[in-house]
Amino acid sequence: MKRERMGRIDHELQRELARLISTELKDPRLGFTTVTRVEITNDLQKAKVFVSIIGDRHVAKQTMTALESAKGFLRGGLGHAVALRHTPELAFIEDRTTERAIALNKVLAGTNGSPQPAVESDAHTTTDPESPHDSK
Repeated sequence: MKRERMGRIDHELQRELARLISTELKDPRLGFTTVTRVEITNDLQKAKVFVSIIGDRHVAKQTMTALESAKGFLRGGLGHAVALRHTPELAFIEDRTTERAIALNKVLAGTNGSPQPAVESDAHTTTDPESPHDSK
């Protein structure tokens, strides 16, 4: 199947799943969730749904549980909204790239953009007679 068509299908599934999750799901376990991308297989039978979850690990775990239990509901809503012969089976995968980016930003902010001072080594002051760095 052409790459352009697959990209359009991925985007349409992402948009519709984001709408269904934000407006139709009423599960109290569901945290603030963003559908970051969708990757559908070439045969259109399975789709990996990458979701970003704002909150701590406990909230993320509860949200993933809520999404897993709502998988059938979401697949049904997707089938009504998107015109495909077969509605793909959904697999939810937590996308933690945002968390990693925030952590990396904190590390970089901690260095204030300046390199850490190097620790002076005493390698050049050895008294080993065979050392090429003899201190005389």
